[in-house]
Amino acid sequence: MVRTSDEWTSLGRSVLLRQLALGPRSRHQLERKLAEREVPPAVVSALLDRFEEVQLIDDAEFAMMWVRSRTALKALSRAALRRELADKGIDPELAEEALLQVTDDDERDQAHDMVRRRLRGSADLTDRAGRDREVRRLVGMLARKGYSPGAAFSIVKDVVAEAQAAG
Repeated sequence: MVRTSDEWTSLGRSVLLRQLALGPRSRHQLERKLAEREVPPAVVSALLDRFEEVQLIDDAEFAMMWVRSRTALKALSRAALRRELADKGIDPELAEEALLQVTDDDERDQAHDMVRRRLRGSADLTDRAGRDREVRRLVGMLARKGYSPGAAFSIVKDVVAEAQAAG
């Protein structure tokens, strides 16, 4: 079907509004969604520029919100958040600015809390094999959250030592 420029603009606007109704999106995400619908690049650019002008799209605010929500809900490391923001098409400078919300202490405290919650009460920490198995499981969990192996081992070692001292 051949569409006029006005029809493409109307379609593109509808797609953008539907996407934004679902939640905040980056310019890059919206650009990809319009490309999927085969909206011509000139129309895409004009629509996205207009949506930015009226502040319906704001990558800096999106990055700040993304870091806050993913830190609170998923306890991800800054490295993992940085990768996610890059996947969303956020400019590296904007990403670094948003990541300043999470300090080294915040990240470490968050990881400690997560390991404390996930440490199995049934794990026999006095048995070397059982303790090693639990340490590997917890280090793996932190690794999946984006923590470096060194930091993950250090954090798990601290929490296991606390648990042994308390138990």
